[in-house]
Amino acid sequence: MAFQDHAYTSTTYDTVNPVEPIYNWSLKEAEELVKLRMSNNYLFSGKRNTSAWAWMAILRHMGLQYKLNHRQAKKKWQNLRQRYKELKDKSHCYMWPLFTLMDDAMEGRLEGSAPVLGICAEDKLCISPRGKKRKRTPVSISPAQVTNIVPEIEVTLNGDSGTGEEEDGADEDGMEDSQEFMSQDEATEREKRFMELERMALQRDRALLEREIAIVDRDRALMERERLLIEREKEMVAKDRDAINRERQALERQKAVSEPPTSRKTTRDNDSIDRTERFLDLFEKLIDSF
Repeated sequence: MAFQDHAYTSTTYDTVNPVEPIYNWSLKEAEELVKLRMSNNYLFSGKRNTSAWAWMAILRHMGLQYKLNHRQAKKKWQNLRQRYKELKDKSHCYMWPLFTLMDDAMEGRLEGSAPVLGICAEDKLCISPRGKKRKRTPVSISPAQVTNIVPEIEVTLNGDSGTGEEEDGADEDGMEDSQEFMSQDEATEREKRFMELERMALQRDRALLEREIAIVDRDRALMERERLLIEREKEMVAKDRDAINRERQALERQKAVSEPPTSRKTTRDNDSIDRTERFLDLFEKLIDSF
C-alpha cells in the first residue's frame, strides 16, 4: 500500500485550526491598527461575535482582509498593549516608537483619529456561526461486534465542534476589551462631572460679578446726581455773590453822591453803612466757606 505523504493536510483539525503564517507588521500599519481600534471602540460591545466582526472590519479598511484574520489582528493588539504595560514605568520607554501612540490610546486621546467603520455582511461571513449538533441514533451492537466498534463522533451541520470554541473565544475577547475600557469610560465620566462643577462655579462667580457691577453703576449714578446738585448750588452761590457785590457798589455810590450831613447824622449813617458792609462781608465769607 502506498504511503500518503500529505494526507494530514485535509484533516478536520487543520480545517478548524490552520497553521497561520507570521505577518510582519510595518510601523505604519501598526499605527493605523491602533487608531482604528480606538476610534471604533463602540464595535467591541462584548456581544456574540462582535469582537471578531469588528476586527474583520478594521482589516477590510486596511486592505489586509485577505492576508490576515481577526485572531491575528487581535493578537497584534494584545501584544502592543502588553508591550506598553511593560515599558510604561521604565526610563527607556520612549525608545519604543509606538509608546507615545499607545499612551495616547490608553488615555483615550485617540478617539476620532481614524474613520468610524461599520460591520458589513462580508465581515460576518468570515466568521462561521455555531452549528447545531445532530442527534445521534442509537445502534444495537452484538457482542461479537464489540471488538470492531469505531468510537462515535459528533458532527455538526456547519463544520466540526472547533467552530463553537472559536466563537466562544471571540466572545471572551469582546468581554475583555469591554471591561478594559470600562475604567477609561468611568474616568472620562468623572472628568465630565468635574468640568460640570467647575462650569457651575464659574457661572456663580459671573453672577456675583454682574451684581457687583450693577451696584457700582448705581453708586456712579448717585455720585453723578450729587455732582449735578453741587454744580447747581455753586451757581446759586455765585449769583448771591454777584447780588452782594451789586448792593455794595450801590451803597458806595449812594455814599459818594449824598450831601455832607451833620456830624451826628453822619455818624449814624456811617454806623449803618458799616454794619451793612460787615453783614455783607460775613455773608460773603459764609458763602465762600460753603
